[in-house]
Amino acid sequence: MTRALVLGGGGVAGIGCQMGLLFGLSEAGIDVTDADVVIGTSAGSTTGAQLLSGTPLGELYDRQVFPTGESTEIAAELDTDKMVATWGALLTEHEPGPELRAAIGRYALTAPTVPERRRRAVIEARLPSHDWPSTPLQIVAVDATTGEERVFTSVDGVPLVDAVAASCAVPGVWPPVTIEGRRYIDGGVRTSANADLAEGYEHVLVIAPVRDFLVPEKPITKRLKQLEKSASLLTVQPDDASLAAMGPNPLDPAAAKPGAQAGRAQAADVVAAVREVWS
Repeated sequence: MTRALVLGGGGVAGIGCQMGLLFGLSEAGIDVTDADVVIGTSAGSTTGAQLLSGTPLGELYDRQVFPTGESTEIAAELDTDKMVATWGALLTEHEPGPELRAAIGRYALTAPTVPERRRRAVIEARLPSHDWPSTPLQIVAVDATTGEERVFTSVDGVPLVDAVAASCAVPGVWPPVTIEGRRYIDGGVRTSANADLAEGYEHVLVIAPVRDFLVPEKPITKRLKQLEKSASLLTVQPDDASLAAMGPNPLDPAAAKPGAQAGRAQAADVVAAVREVWS
């Protein structure tokens, strides 16, 4: 039996929600750290790196709910309507696929943001360990120039912090990340969770704090349909209480605590379904 854990994007609120849900599942006796692979996109790349760091889940949950010391997080204003309008305009000009992603990449490369080094320090502080874990971890980003996806793994020789920072580089909000001379943006530009990358695994658990802003292109949709046919698949999304707790701005650091608490509470409602897929 092969198992894949897929963690989607959702900002710092999504990180909190995912960590709360995972902690709640662990309290019910379900340990997902024994996955054969963890696939992380954007917020999910942070959650995945934290989850596989060897740090107890209870401690990771406490980091969301009871942060200590001075925070390095940067408060970010997120105008969702503007983002949807901007990306929607690009969608009318380009077919879904690498061409559209490259257009979003051009937008990201010219947008005013904080310096790349300052943003990297935020990601660095989020991760309990800066070493790639022994469990296979796949981190999804998008090349800002070509629009092609890049799946970072431990064998690439890329620092874990840089891979996570690239996957979390929301276009227009955070700076594209430079790796090996190329610039990368948020893996959520491909799809919010990139669950199709779990194709071939028998049991797949997807935790997706947000839905896609963009319509996935046909090849991805085809792969997702194949995954639904070939695997025991469960997708968990925030319930109404979790959505309310996460608030209107998922990039607001203050949303991490209520998101985590709501995610932990939601675990009780999904534990039976998760156990059926995972066990």
